Amino acid sequence: MFDSLSDRLGNVFEKLRGRGALTELDVRAAMREVRIALLEADVALPVVKDFIDKATERAIGAEVIRSVTPGQQVVKIVNDALVELLGAEAQGLNIPATPPAVLMMVGLQGSGKTTSTAKLAKFLTERQGKKVLMASLDVARPAAQEQLRVLGEQTGVATLPIVAGQPPVAIAERARQAAKLQGYDVVMLDTAGRLSVDAALMAEMAQIAKATGPHEILLVVDALTGQDAVSTATLFKAEVPLTGVILTRMDGDARGGAALSMRAITGQPIKFAGTGEKLDALEAFDPQRVANRILGMGDIVGLVERAAANVEQEDAERMAEKLAKGQFDLDDLAAQLRQMKAMGGLGALASMMPGMAQAKKAMASGGMDEKLLGRMEAIISSMTKTERAKPAIITAKRKIRIANGSGTTVMEVNRVLKMQLEMANAMKKLRKMGGMKGMAAMLGRMGNSPGGMMAGLGGLLGGPGGPGGANKFNKR
Repeated sequence: MFDSLSDRLGNVFEKLRGRGALTELDVRAAMREVRIALLEADVALPVVKDFIDKATERAIGAEVIRSVTPGQQVVKIVNDALVELLGAEAQGLNIPATPPAVLMMVGLQGSGKTTSTAKLAKFLTERQGKKVLMASLDVARPAAQEQLRVLGEQTGVATLPIVAGQPPVAIAERARQAAKLQGYDVVMLDTAGRLSVDAALMAEMAQIAKATGPHEILLVVDALTGQDAVSTATLFKAEVPLTGVILTRMDGDARGGAALSMRAITGQPIKFAGTGEKLDALEAFDPQRVANRILGMGDIVGLVERAAANVEQEDAERMAEKLAKGQFDLDDLAAQLRQMKAMGGLGALASMMPGMAQAKKAMASGGMDEKLLGRMEAIISSMTKTERAKPAIITAKRKIRIANGSGTTVMEVNRVLKMQLEMANAMKKLRKMGGMKGMAAMLGRMGNSPGGMMAGLGGLLGGPGGPGGANKFNKR
């Protein structure tokens, strides 16, 4: 979502970093470009005006003009202003010590409310150890209650049994009572939506809120609707006491204006963000980390969390044992490719690593798309178990068979084999260097140059800087 804005701001700050000293005119010129970038990202005009005024006032102060690194100081000031704009601190859910906590999900039809209910229930169950009960109060949309029941089966979260003909308020009261009697920590109420805000919808939500006394009323809005999402939030806030927002489709190609405007205009924090179609694609919204990613500073905490959620402990221990022996075969390479895909692919990983903006651009210009990992995995899957364990036995005739079986070319097969060989050699060298301590030192040296780690990966994959370039791999 923030790629375009991140690129624009990156270009602005790159000019500032190259200057040994900055005048007030330099700072004001840079802030004008920041203003244009925010407006093009569909951020609300009053929000942009207030943001630029605050940032400019701080940036033209003596601490910037006299700073040894004035460009870096301006970036820090803009980063701090972005964090404030997004809500300063991450806001968690209000879940009282005495269960059950009632979470009421509201929003327009088509915003992803029912799916977000299931995602949040899964999040609370798996990451916070809560016992959750979901209940659908949508009696107007055909099969809405059945949809939530199916999502409950997929996520392993209990759903309230459906009673035909029961009105929404009665369902809500039954859900709260069932949660209390059966020892649930949280009960989630998925309310009905409409194509637009109307009196009937608001009256129904007010009745449900009065009957259940929810601890959280979370508005689900679609980030792709831009400023319409902010307008919707404003209308809902006027009618019901919202406590937070869940922004869906943050992985889409919207310009980011909804996320940057939401807190300032509605006064309500974004608590969660939907980052994909899968039921585990929900992240707690952290203003500091989002601001860092927008300004190309990466999100190491988010990267570690994503790795922890997607890397199996047994697989990690098995890989550690093999690496300790200096071994790395094609099965290991396939496992690494699957983990990279599960964590969002090359682009997502690059955007979460500090200083990777240039490497990400290089990957795109070199033709390294997300399908690359899938094609490499297909090549390895076309090999026999023996071939994956002993790549040295793969002859020219075997390469032709593997290429035909995976729908690729012999050149692409050679590229995968070369990547495995280089990584196997690196593991052997690593063992001689002293294992993980040696690797830490090596990564430290790689990290000293912009995009060092990702650029090295690009080289192994045949990308920019690698033998032959990624275009040869991707021409299919």
